[in-house]
Amino acid sequence: MAKKANSSNHCSFCGRSEQEVNLLISGMTGYICDMCAEQAHEIVNETFKGSNKNDMGISLSSLPKPAQIKEYLDQYVIRQENAKRFLSVAVYNHYKRVLQKNMKDEVEIEKSNIIMVGATGTGKTLLARTIAKLLHVPFTIVDATVLTEAGYVGEDIESILTRLLQVADYDVNAAERGIVFIDEIDKIARKSDNPSITRDVSGEGVQQGLLKLLEGSIVNVPPQGGRKHPEQRMIAVNTKNILFICGGAFDGIEKKIAQRLNTRVVGYAATNDKANIDRNNMMKYITPLDLKSFGLIPEIIGRLPILTYLEPLDREALLRILTEPKNSIIKQYQKLFEMDGVALTFDEEAYEYIVDKAIEFKLGARGLRSIVEAIMIDAMFSLPSEDKKKLHVTRNYAEQQLEHSDHHHLRVA
Repeated sequence: MAKKANSSNHCSFCGRSEQEVNLLISGMTGYICDMCAEQAHEIVNETFKGSNKNDMGISLSSLPKPAQIKEYLDQYVIRQENAKRFLSVAVYNHYKRVLQKNMKDEVEIEKSNIIMVGATGTGKTLLARTIAKLLHVPFTIVDATVLTEAGYVGEDIESILTRLLQVADYDVNAAERGIVFIDEIDKIARKSDNPSITRDVSGEGVQQGLLKLLEGSIVNVPPQGGRKHPEQRMIAVNTKNILFICGGAFDGIEKKIAQRLNTRVVGYAATNDKANIDRNNMMKYITPLDLKSFGLIPEIIGRLPILTYLEPLDREALLRILTEPKNSIIKQYQKLFEMDGVALTFDEEAYEYIVDKAIEFKLGARGLRSIVEAIMIDAMFSLPSEDKKKLHVTRNYAEQQLEHSDHHHLRVA
């Protein structure tokens, strides 16, 4: 309780009298002022924060098992069974590797960095974002397209670890057990097999720079982002236990896979082998050799030992993606309208029309949102100002809205 002013009452910590402070709180045998209470609160927070640096808050028995991780991903991501299984196992093993640091064991578990290959809009980034919700470790997503060699306009390769540190609240121990998803990894592929007189500063140079991060080494990281603050003190981060997951569309790699499959088989078995090839899903036959022919250097392929693919999405999959996941596009728009007191419903035929347009524009699942946005824009503009409590979207309404909207930009992507 706070005591009334009395000249004999002083803070037992700093010695200030009651007249010198805003508030004096009494205890059984002494007093504490408001300033000392605030400082004590900060000290307690810092102490507990430091004591938890090596503690993930989980044990081996409470670890989410691969089947549980996949079950969680199933709620948000349709299909892609192969990628979900690989990702679930990689993350589970990463947890075990982190826990092993506290055990005295001669067998050291090495990290298994993973690379996911799949066309745009098939769910690579969604898988990464979804798994981030489940994790007890720092997680960040980085776009490889902004990375350049040191000394050139763009971001340093070390900025990947800067972002991980920021997510970990600059707790180095936490960051060193984190997971990094590097998106658009195919955009740093070597532009051609022929050496050029001009420097490939955003391609092979970046791949060479990534090697030390992927393999595991101590990297001096600028906490505020590189060359813009040359006076800052560097933070040493060991990447040995950081799991790297890479994703990329690798547009055009199907041709290289087809070339390899046609030249690989000789003799009597050639005809039968070619007949069994699934021409609609060439990604399932991808090997590290195809990544090399696309433009990734052998050293970086070797540091991404787990290679998995994402299947192209057919009409049925797109229809399910539109409505089924926990955060499906339709559920998001229904929530937006619900916040204005409007109940939003759709005809089944309207769903089919949206999916048909997504297939026509060849944008994958990503295109679904653009189309729904174009259909709903007029209603989202006008309904918040009206007293209307229901909106039912039919195929005819969807067609009219899409025709009237400026949706031609969808075709370009």
